[in-house]
Amino acid sequence: MSASPSSPGLAENRPPAATDRLAWRRHIPALASAAAAIRQASDAWDAVSDSFCDSDGWPVDEQGYEDGKVKRDAEAWKHVEVFLDHGPEVLAGVRAAARGADYVEGPVSEDLRRLRGIDTTLERAGQLQREWDQIMALMDASLPGSRKLYESQAEEDRNADGWHYADELSIRGPALVRAADYLAGRADREQSSRTEQARVALVRSTSGRRGPLPASPQAPPAPGPPVPGRSR
Repeated sequence: MSASPSSPGLAENRPPAATDRLAWRRHIPALASAAAAIRQASDAWDAVSDSFCDSDGWPVDEQGYEDGKVKRDAEAWKHVEVFLDHGPEVLAGVRAAARGADYVEGPVSEDLRRLRGIDTTLERAGQLQREWDQIMALMDASLPGSRKLYESQAEEDRNADGWHYADELSIRGPALVRAADYLAGRADREQSSRTEQARVALVRSTSGRRGPLPASPQAPPAPGPPVPGRSR
């Protein structure tokens, strides 16, 4: 991912309207890190999962297999929460910045098409998180002290249910990051071009009003006395 969309230096030099319009860009690095971390958790599990199974793929060390999945799911869910915090704003910004032609051809056309369905993934993951919050609130309200007894298992269940959404985001998340990075960079370039055009026009207009007036053309010199012709 290029550094341009999240560069503070460019943001400081950008006109206020452009900065506000691209406020979603500040979330891009967080999403990039989250998508990479989900993939890393998945790859780490894939690298060892076969060691818990026989040649037919059935677990022979069921406890080790389950512990490995629990670890993977817990690690992945932390980064799903990052997508829940930052993803909707970036997604809205990408869709506002993208043009119809961007979906047909261009550097991020495939990434934009891959985003179809990410709304559902984020919504269902968000619903899972809201249900978790409700369960925790219910425990605190109705059974004081029970949270310590049941929170760990409830968290494990949530993470297991959330693995499907984490897996989806490990695919669609990078596509969102790439599209956001490109579109924010393009908006920067176009804004810079418009600013430069306006500056040049202003300079020309100002110099035209304040510059010295062109000198009036001088009258041609009066003809001198006729030169006497040579007699033959």
